[in-house]
Amino acid sequence: MDDRTRNYLHGRFRDYYRQATITPPPAANEREWGHIPWTAGNGTTMIRHQSQLDLGDLSDFFTRTAPRHAYFSAGRYRDPGASTMGNKGWNEADLVFDLDADHLPGVDPDETTYKEMLAECKNILHRLLSFLEDDFAFNDMEIVFSGGRGYHVHVRDESVRSLGSDGRTEIVDYVRGVALDTESLIQTVSKAGTTQRMLRNHGGWGKRIHAELLTLTTELQSMSEADAIERLESVDGIGAGRAKTIYGAVVRNPDAIAAGNMEAGGPGIRILVDAIVEQVITEQTAPIDEPVTTDIHRLIRLPGTLHGGSGLEVKRIEREELESFDPLRDAVPRRFIGQEIAVNCEQPLTVELNGDTTKLPEGVSIVPEYVGLFLMCRGDATKARE
Repeated sequence: MDDRTRNYLHGRFRDYYRQATITPPPAANEREWGHIPWTAGNGTTMIRHQSQLDLGDLSDFFTRTAPRHAYFSAGRYRDPGASTMGNKGWNEADLVFDLDADHLPGVDPDETTYKEMLAECKNILHRLLSFLEDDFAFNDMEIVFSGGRGYHVHVRDESVRSLGSDGRTEIVDYVRGVALDTESLIQTVSKAGTTQRMLRNHGGWGKRIHAELLTLTTELQSMSEADAIERLESVDGIGAGRAKTIYGAVVRNPDAIAAGNMEAGGPGIRILVDAIVEQVITEQTAPIDEPVTTDIHRLIRLPGTLHGGSGLEVKRIEREELESFDPLRDAVPRRFIGQEIAVNCEQPLTVELNGDTTKLPEGVSIVPEYVGLFLMCRGDATKARE
């Protein structure tokens, strides 16, 4: 980044912080703080191992320094400003989840637009929240748009704050469906003097698998016998004979299938459920960034600050507002709307921000300031002379 561009961005970030209200996280005095300043050259320098006491008044700190990026720790410490992790005295940590659009299955950053990437990341966020709310029943959560390529979720329920890395890994594995198989979802129960193998369907993955099984059986019941058998034969491992047996169970004994009886359709029902398990893992797991969640010392972006790689706000999102939240509109800082600036692009570019599409040719263009900041922060443009 050249000096003119860097100095311009630093100055405008400072103008933003003069008017911004930065709300600290809970127990802010127990957390480590860090930031990346606007250093010259292509490299970056992380300044960390600071306590809130070291920073002083937050409003004054951000107005004075106007950092390129700002962070606080998930961990809470006895001495957060100590220069080594061993001397900080770890007490507990928030459970933090990170979703990064660049790392989602099926998303190619070279082929997918920024808008499309963020839309897919939001879809995955809904999957993650389903696990956190329905399967774990967490209550104290904060959802944050990272300002860059995705979302963060901070879980602060007291029940998880004391977990070490191993306990957090178990939660990650659950959310990602690691080592999930049909056998782990089956229980043997006694009924009328006999034993039955039943699908666990009262919660968790068992409930998810059972719901898909019910969806499929309802679909089969609505088909002709020939179409239903053809549908079942499309599942690997189910031939014509087993397909007919399963279909017969679905038609003659739907209550047993609905109850999760793994013997109602003969051996074929197990093969069918195996296929459903694979389907549900593909469609419902949340591909979270594992190292972020398992790291009890992780630094995470501070809501209310600016992301130095986009010029967008790291923004808290109320749960009831998530559905309507549009990061390319709602995270555009109001401070940068209403002015225009000149930027220089080395190639033609298209930017979708604040509900508008801006097309820039190669060379110098006059654009809304928020568009210019976005491009300069990303390294796609430089500040032109005006």
